[in-house]
Amino acid sequence: MGLVSGLILNAFGNGLCISADMGSGLWTASAVNMTKWFGWNTGLLLFIIGVINAITNQFLIKRLDVRRLIGEVLYVMFFSYFVNVFTNLLNFLGVPSLPIFIRIILSCLGVVFFCVAISLYQRANIVMHPNDDTTNILRFLYLKGNSTAAQIIDFIPPIIIIIVAGIAIGQVYSVNIGTIFSFVFNGILIASADKWIWPALKHNFKTKNN
Repeated sequence: MGLVSGLILNAFGNGLCISADMGSGLWTASAVNMTKWFGWNTGLLLFIIGVINAITNQFLIKRLDVRRLIGEVLYVMFFSYFVNVFTNLLNFLGVPSLPIFIRIILSCLGVVFFCVAISLYQRANIVMHPNDDTTNILRFLYLKGNSTAAQIIDFIPPIIIIIVAGIAIGQVYSVNIGTIFSFVFNGILIASADKWIWPALKHNFKTKNN
């Protein structure tokens, strides 16, 4: 249940950020900027990024975990599909045409949604978005449980992508108040959700054979 609810809530939160167009999470913003750069579908780029993350995780855990790799690739496949679905639905409902103040609120709300989602499926630890597994691995294997530090480290690659793409196309997209909100509060929101949202669902991260 934590896995399914986390998947849907994560995709919806990201779709809401994209549709509101007042800033999104940094990884999603990096995909949007690469979309503008290469002309590819955002969902496809999110999938490609996810696969790269999944492979990176194998190096971070210092062993080959085939089940983990396949599970994460499958997760990101469904996630990228649902992000497209929710973005198109919200665009159809007129979210991009709402007043700017409302869209700012919706972008920040989207960040809250996907942070709660991350908390749910990180604790369930069945299968999760590979990028969020990266923060989980950093948090428990390298940073003594510090979710905020793990999130900040994980933000470095998308920031680089956004800067490079921005230079290439002469403009930066999907980086706004919602992005700043995400950068500042991601780790705090995840840690708070761990405590307040479904508190009976505990972290079961293992260093071996998980």
